[in-house]
Amino acid sequence: MDPSLTLRVAGHVWLSRGVTVNVSDYLRTAAERDPDGTALIEHRPARRAVTWRELDSAADSVARALSGRGLVAGHRVALVMANRIDLPIAYYGILRGGMVAVPINPRSTTREIGRMLADSRARIVLCDEAGVAQVREAVTGEHAVGIVVDGAEPRAGETSFERFLADATGTPPAAPADAEALAVILYTSGTSGKPRGAMLTHRALIANTEQIARLEPPAMSPQDVCLGLLPMFHIYGLNCVLGQAVRQGATVVMVDGFDAVGLLDLIVAEGITNLPLAPPVIAAWAGRGDLREKLAGVTTILSGASALEAALAESFSDSSGHRIEQGYGLTETAPVISTTHGSPRDARNLLKHGSVGRPLPGIELRVVEAGGAAAAPGDPAEIWVRGDNLFSGYWPDGADGPGPDGWYPTGDIGFVDADGDLTLVDRLRELVIVSGFNVYPFEVEDVIAEVPGVAQVAVVGLPDEETGEAVLAFIVPAKDSLDDEQTLVERVEAHCRTRLARFKQPRRTLVVTGLPHSATGKVAKGRLRALARSETLGLGTS
Repeated sequence: MDPSLTLRVAGHVWLSRGVTVNVSDYLRTAAERDPDGTALIEHRPARRAVTWRELDSAADSVARALSGRGLVAGHRVALVMANRIDLPIAYYGILRGGMVAVPINPRSTTREIGRMLADSRARIVLCDEAGVAQVREAVTGEHAVGIVVDGAEPRAGETSFERFLADATGTPPAAPADAEALAVILYTSGTSGKPRGAMLTHRALIANTEQIARLEPPAMSPQDVCLGLLPMFHIYGLNCVLGQAVRQGATVVMVDGFDAVGLLDLIVAEGITNLPLAPPVIAAWAGRGDLREKLAGVTTILSGASALEAALAESFSDSSGHRIEQGYGLTETAPVISTTHGSPRDARNLLKHGSVGRPLPGIELRVVEAGGAAAAPGDPAEIWVRGDNLFSGYWPDGADGPGPDGWYPTGDIGFVDADGDLTLVDRLRELVIVSGFNVYPFEVEDVIAEVPGVAQVAVVGLPDEETGEAVLAFIVPAKDSLDDEQTLVERVEAHCRTRLARFKQPRRTLVVTGLPHSATGKVAKGRLRALARSETLGLGTS
């Protein structure tokens, strides 16, 4: 396959003489090029490995099995799985059949899973032991949803993943050769409101895969053994790690859960060379006396999903002997917009403070003032992007996607310096990003408001050394509340544990007599964030 052989119509990548138009074509190419090469490795609990031929064949079986259940191109299939070999098998099989994958965090609550299943109108859920209990509760009383269970005993009416594959017969269905066909719906908070499904076409996913592949020096090579720690229900793990590895023919070691010591030992044992990470992992390793030894065989370390503090990057570099490449992106951009990969360094091999590098090849970026004029170099304003990697709007009608001219306002504030490097400053939107995952305050506020005795609530984010940001809730007690402050806080936090995924739960809940408001009557969250940062709160990471 020669990725350069593309035909562009209205700025999009289309089929032309052997060019990939379905993401699963990358897997077919890898299987033809190196059928007996190792594609994926897992340790759940015993070591298991599959070759490219085996992975490709299993994806065919998934496509046949889904077709055998009456699904056709465009139907949605939910993936509620942790990082394990069967997740890529299912993912590529769904896409090969022309269906749409809906990856969901298996550790989401029943309410969250149920809402995403209902909103996407998924026909079948492929889940493992990490999420099967919530899936079973979520589908009760909802529209008919078939459940395929991996790693746990199926109940009546359910099917085991092994039986699901074994029952597949015939030839895989032919997916439409249309790069604009929908491939994935990923739920994100977007720029407003509750989480919404970002619609990513094959074109968008393929474009970003190729944009990353064009970096010099390469971000990943066929000789790499890549760490698959980042969750693949998240776009970073799904397309930057898995997607790029399959495109390159690199091996991925699938890991579910972070064990600081055990993971370092695994890196040595498996000869892992490429480490895509998020800041919490970097924070856990920085300063370790054995870090340089454990990472001696590593050639590339990349950080994404959330901002990496300069001091943390420097500490990690000093203790590991490795520089960290940083990236910036969004779910809506499939995901990478810019990267420091190949950017100039100072004498200590460090990046300029705050830089997230330059746009990938094929991505345009501009910084726009509120009135629509371009910002002067060095002046912060909203970041707008354009490229084939952009999403097609939010499910189901494509609302709030790129404009007619292809430009998409990210909602992030930044500036481009004289060297062309992008630095992030703030966000227009009020997203809180915890360990790389978006938390929209409105969603948390709705849950807290359900607690009797809470009159008002406001949720903000604040910097956190472990997770990048943490959720902080301010609550105003009702005048007739009989609870003391401690009891009310305990009830709020207990309620959040039952209704919200762990990363969305408040790190701390503070009782206040009132909330500050702006002249227009809106809660002045900027003042709350300033209060949250004050040392008098004693907020820590413990």
